[in-house]
Amino acid sequence: MANPYRELFNAPGSRAFVTAGMIARMPISMTGIGLITMLSQLKGGYALAGAVAATFALATAFCAPQVSRMVDRFGQGRVLPIAAGVGGGALLALLLCTRLQAPHWTLFLFAALAGCMPSMSAMVRARWTELYRGRPQLQTAYALESVLDEVCFIVGPPLSVGLCVAVFPEAGPLAALLMLAIGVGALVAQRATEPPVHPREAHHDVSIIRSLKLQLLVLLMIAMGVIVGVVDVVSVAFAQQQGQPAAASIVLSVYAIGSCLAGIAFGALKLDIPLPRLFMYGGIATAVTTLPLLLASDILGLSLTVFVAGLFFAPTLIVAMALVENIVPAARLTEGLTWLITGLSIGVAIGAASSGWLVDAFGARSGFWVALAAGAVVFAVALQSYGRSAEAVAAD
Repeated sequence: MANPYRELFNAPGSRAFVTAGMIARMPISMTGIGLITMLSQLKGGYALAGAVAATFALATAFCAPQVSRMVDRFGQGRVLPIAAGVGGGALLALLLCTRLQAPHWTLFLFAALAGCMPSMSAMVRARWTELYRGRPQLQTAYALESVLDEVCFIVGPPLSVGLCVAVFPEAGPLAALLMLAIGVGALVAQRATEPPVHPREAHHDVSIIRSLKLQLLVLLMIAMGVIVGVVDVVSVAFAQQQGQPAAASIVLSVYAIGSCLAGIAFGALKLDIPLPRLFMYGGIATAVTTLPLLLASDILGLSLTVFVAGLFFAPTLIVAMALVENIVPAARLTEGLTWLITGLSIGVAIGAASSGWLVDAFGARSGFWVALAAGAVVFAVALQSYGRSAEAVAAD
């Protein structure tokens, strides 16, 4: 039986841009946690560290779609070096300010400028789309990218923290900076697979986020991100409550493994089900699998429930990415993909903050109520999105 993932790489240059993209996307998972670890070591507390990291995260959420919008207009080769130069230069300045004990306002300034880092996973997905637009291989390519995103967030944070602790406090963010420079440089050098700049019309000067269909997808991504943020925070608190703090890493790994396995399997399938219907099924399954989280009473039970929850995360994300390719014009694809990734990041931050407040006030398991609320949003958006798709088909 043919391996659909191996067949993907029959396209010339595909191995090279996937490798470069993997290196270039690592900083997004390493920088925030690296800043927290670095500043908490050097400043002796978490208040400043958390505030600076939050500034970086919010700036990234704002800037990444704007950078991708410029990429759609002028091309990856022209925009990525500038965006990476500004973001990477600001991150380097932040590290220098930390080392030189500069005023705190400089840390916030350069953390905000560091948010200009481009969304590299969107850049790689755009290259896959150009290679396999309208063909079954595109779903497999999106599945591969979702799995690589998971791997990035499994490997990146512990690597960054480990470097900060074992080498010197700035080592984690510095490694992220080097990966950004190497990865972006290697990707931009690959001109043969760079998506061409598609012709633009007058309405393209308005942000694509004004599209109601895209807004629904972004809302769903935010809700899914909230679930991820809740699982991250509550798993740590739950493990500590059980007297097994190290077990939190097991729970989080199980969640990521479930998502990775499901993404790999889904990408290998050749389904005849329309994308809007698949999206509805994925959203409903994602919502339903948040319910058992409240029933977990020990580490084993929590591991099993998050494993099941993870099984539907990657497939739903894959279908959402495929829907973007159908919804937005070719000239706006990178921006559309980036809005989904940005929504996911915003959701993770919301989930972590809100569940953390509940955990402090009412105990570890109470944080899962935030996941249930997010699941309800996922459920509603999936049905609404499918209903609109059905109306559009009926109108045609």
